[in-house]
Amino acid sequence: MIIAMQAGATDEQINHICDRVREYGYAPHVIRGTERTVVAAVGPGDKKAHIESLKSAEGVEDAFPILQPFKLVSKEVKKQKSVIQIGDVTIGDGSFVVMAGPCSVEGRDQLLTTAESVAKSGAQILRGGAYKPRTSPYDFQGMAEEGLKLLAEARANTGLKVITEVLDTEDVEVVAEYADILQVGARNMQNFALLKKLGDVRKPIMLKRGLSATIKEFLLSAEYIVTHGNPNVMLCERGIRTFETATRNTLDLAAVPLLAELTHLPVVVDPSHGTGKRSLVRPLAKASVAVGADGLMAEVHPKPEEAWSDGPQSLRLEEFDTLMHEIQPYIKLRESEGR
Repeated sequence: MIIAMQAGATDEQINHICDRVREYGYAPHVIRGTERTVVAAVGPGDKKAHIESLKSAEGVEDAFPILQPFKLVSKEVKKQKSVIQIGDVTIGDGSFVVMAGPCSVEGRDQLLTTAESVAKSGAQILRGGAYKPRTSPYDFQGMAEEGLKLLAEARANTGLKVITEVLDTEDVEVVAEYADILQVGARNMQNFALLKKLGDVRKPIMLKRGLSATIKEFLLSAEYIVTHGNPNVMLCERGIRTFETATRNTLDLAAVPLLAELTHLPVVVDPSHGTGKRSLVRPLAKASVAVGADGLMAEVHPKPEEAWSDGPQSLRLEEFDTLMHEIQPYIKLRESEGR
């Protein structure tokens, strides 16, 4: 349930409500907005009786149940978009953030060349996999910590922030040591042990939508991270598996405005995995801006024909530079409309 405090509610009154909520068997989560504070109470209990009791407490404006099965990530709890700050990079404030880089870190020259190029073109965040979940056990699995060190070197050289995937609970600490944002891949969207572990991390998490996940399942997975203590979560639409075989996946762009209606979490779109086709990345990147995404993730490689993974969907350096110029009119139009 949600307990909306009055605009002038004191800390003492808010703390009192939290104590009452705990007595009723709920876990209180205090969310401070620009105008007022709400307390989200999550847990089982006789909500109807407790709501009536809490309504009469000092400093309370109203109390009502949360209707969605996902609670803390719901817009019922927090109307304003969550803003994630990573140094001088902000996600969710209305600006458009671009993450770019190779599918996997293959070596120093490959990574640094890509990082320097995408930074020059205007990307703010470098993507690159040091640990790679692959369908076949015989495919390249990543450079592990050596790859993380190369990502850190690329950050030092270019000023780009770093996002990379974490596969296992055992790897969380080492990945968090090097990365600015930890990515949960599509195959791990419902790895609940990993999601709980990431609740303890004090760095932003980007959660990718599972191959066949519904929007409800997607948001409930995000709820695991938030309820375990980490509110800095962003979502990534990266295509889902459908009957269509002409593309690698079906990029669900309708999910972007729908998520904006349901949740306060920022949303990023990945057209590289969403289509699996280099030729489709640029038009769908423009569409991602138009439908209201907070950011874009694109795979970029100096020589896609030599890439160790995902070459067919990776943009060449010059193609990524073209993409960055092509999306600017869409970004400016969106800014002029106040979206």
